Amino acid sequence: MVEGLGDFNFSLALAAIGSAFGTGVAGMAAIGAWKKSFSQNKAAPFVLAAFVGAPLTQVFYAFILGGSIRKAAFPVDLQSYVFQMIIGLLAGAAMGMSAYMQGKAAACASDAFAETGKGFANYMIVIGIIEAVALFVMIFCMISLPKA
Repeated sequence: MVEGLGDFNFSLALAAIGSAFGTGVAGMAAIGAWKKSFSQNKAAPFVLAAFVGAPLTQVFYAFILGGSIRKAAFPVDLQSYVFQMIIGLLAGAAMGMSAYMQGKAAACASDAFAETGKGFANYMIVIGIIEAVALFVMIFCMISLPKA
C-alpha cells in the first residue's frame, strides 16, 4: 500500500449503501403489505422477511472482493493503488445498484405475495437473477486481479 493513503474499501462502502436502500425499500413494502393483511383480518405472511433481507448479501460479496483487491499482487506504487481504488469504486457501484434494484423487486414481490399468497418461488427466482449481477461482478473482478 502507498504510504499516507488509507485502506478504504470502496466496494464495501458502495455495496452497503445499495443494500441499505434496497432493504429499506423492501422493508417499507413488507410493512405496508402486513398492514393491509391485518386490516383485512388476514394472516400476515412472515415469509416477506425473506424478501426484505435479500439485498444484504451484496455486502458480503463486496467484503470478499475488497479483501482480494488488497491482497492482489499489484506493485506498491501510486498508479496501481489508483487502479485498485477504481476497481473498488466501479465494482461497489455495480453491487450497490444490484442491491437497490433487488430491493425494488422484493418490494413488488411483497405486495403481490401478501395479496395473493401465491408465487413465492417465482418471486425468489427474479430476486436471485438480480442477485447474480453482484455475484458476477465479484467473480469477474477477482479473476481479473493479478496473482501473487
